[in-house]
Amino acid sequence: MAKIDYLDIGIIESISKILADTTTGFTGSELGRLLMEARIEDVEPALTKWKRLTAALINKQNQDGCSNNIINFIHVAMSPARHHQRAEWFNDTRYQLNTVLSFAGYTLGDDGKISRSTKASTINEAAARASKLKEHLIARNVHPDILFYCKEELLVDNYFHSVFEATKSVADKIRYKTGLTSDGANLVNEAFSFKNDIPHLALNTLQSDSEKSEQKGFINLLIGLFGTFRNTTAHAPKVTWELKEIDALDILSLVSLVHRRLDSAIEAKKIYENRM
Repeated sequence: MAKIDYLDIGIIESISKILADTTTGFTGSELGRLLMEARIEDVEPALTKWKRLTAALINKQNQDGCSNNIINFIHVAMSPARHHQRAEWFNDTRYQLNTVLSFAGYTLGDDGKISRSTKASTINEAAARASKLKEHLIARNVHPDILFYCKEELLVDNYFHSVFEATKSVADKIRYKTGLTSDGANLVNEAFSFKNDIPHLALNTLQSDSEKSEQKGFINLLIGLFGTFRNTTAHAPKVTWELKEIDALDILSLVSLVHRRLDSAIEAKKIYENRM
């Protein structure tokens, strides 16, 4: 492998602080094993974790005259096989590493391998390129429409507007499938309720009481989704409606489920016609 240029000390320190974080990083014994596996001397084992890792990586870079073994250490530490039961941790840590690595012109893929990328010059560029929210959603296998409707918002990890756009996408799909023009609870009731005998859309054959209950439950779910999240985000300023990442992920996963059910929903008229 060709020699890779020196990494700035600030970048090495940031990498070490991520991988050796007191709460979420590797333990001291795990760091020792990783350094041994990567064939890097543990020169200051008595130091605090991140300083210990920084010292080892800088020492190895100075010995080699390149950063190849630092890159290899990250490959070893971030091997997907090592973290197959900790997908959330892997994606979160990869996001943090990518924010730092982008300043050196590198990116860490979901295969745990580092490759060249366009060098970032600002924190916003780095954060946009390493969008943590998007990576988590992809790991959860969310419906493609979530990623489509939230594309610009996801680039800057804007949880507030990501939820707003995602919930709007549900209404758009219902209108597309039914030809209705209303919105919110009115749209949901017009599309799915039994008030007009035959609803526009059906989740199932609507024959048994259980199937009808499922349809009614879906109506309540949609009305609750709009009332709790869409209407709130539409009228409340971002600074007064705090939305944490884990909450955004859960809400968007719920919207993903709704999209899948809408995809499989059919015109109720066809069901009734087939019975005749």
